[in-house]
Amino acid sequence: MNGTIRLLYDYFPSAIYTGKSLVFISEDWRVELIEHKNNDFTRTINVPIFIRVKIFKKALSGEFLAGHYEDFHLDTLSEMAEQIEKYVQSAVGSNIREEA
Repeated sequence: MNGTIRLLYDYFPSAIYTGKSLVFISEDWRVELIEHKNNDFTRTINVPIFIRVKIFKKALSGEFLAGHYEDFHLDTLSEMAEQIEKYVQSAVGSNIREEA
């Protein structure tokens, strides 16, 4: 498990690790946290990792349809986790730390 994803997994114990992302799933929503690196090889400095949060809503067909996503890059892991939690709570209307 990746470093940042591993630490976020500790913060969100109800998450499921899929091998590439953390997933929260409920009856109507799916939320994915994916670790990304900026692969711009023209830059001379090492660009830090960021977390992309993707929100999916269940359609009438039962499929989860991609809605929107947001990239998080904050200085401390605790601040990042808190902001991700607020973002998801605003988007889906429930607390992901209490889901599952």
